[in-house]
Amino acid sequence: MSRPLLAIDDLSVHYGAIRALHGISITVEDGEIVTLIGANGAGKSTTLRAVSALCRCSEGTITFDGRNLAGLRPHQVLRLGLAQVPEGRGIFPNLTVDENLDLGAFARKDAAAVASDRDRVFGLFPRLSERLSQRAGTLSGGEQQMLAIARALMARPRILLLDEPSLGLAPLIAQQIFGVIRDLNARDRLTVFLVEQNAFHALKLAHRAYVMVNGVITLTGTGRELLERPEVRAAYLEGGKDAAPAAPH
Repeated sequence: MSRPLLAIDDLSVHYGAIRALHGISITVEDGEIVTLIGANGAGKSTTLRAVSALCRCSEGTITFDGRNLAGLRPHQVLRLGLAQVPEGRGIFPNLTVDENLDLGAFARKDAAAVASDRDRVFGLFPRLSERLSQRAGTLSGGEQQMLAIARALMARPRILLLDEPSLGLAPLIAQQIFGVIRDLNARDRLTVFLVEQNAFHALKLAHRAYVMVNGVITLTGTGRELLERPEVRAAYLEGGKDAAPAAPH
């Protein structure tokens, strides 16, 4: 059996005395879309931050393509091929669209391939090509999310880490973003690890999924299987946003 591209094993994270993650284990296979759903504050973003070396792990391991990521800095994790689109987009508002895209490719030396990738992201998000000289902070929320994803793609990652990409977006724009993620995976076999509160769209998109409650993984299965679980439907698909599915017996 081949090893997973990304493996999170028995991971715990503390913020001071507060334990945010309680020994979670998640795998992402090469070419998969894996989604992590859960209520606000469940620990989803902390999971991605740990993968990207933006917070320290108290216990457990994170390996990427067999390499232990312990002790690496965020820029070193990026160079290995993991690019994160953070919650809130994290663009540089005072820089232009063009400059933001350049920063996404800062570690690359292959100028011709970088130029090709710029054309590729403009194919995905034509609106960005029309706003190259515009300051990123003046873009709409949907355009800023497009820019954040495009900037991450300019690093030519092996795995794209997405933290709440639909947050604050109009439904039609959110659907467009999810469509781009689906296309990137289907056409380019880009591996995606998605953290998302919009459980319906996230589970429809995912090959496999995990449910997190208070820093603990309580359910796992294919996206379709979790869509059909009554406790998932009750907690995340039928208006019960504050409810949480119990751990299986």
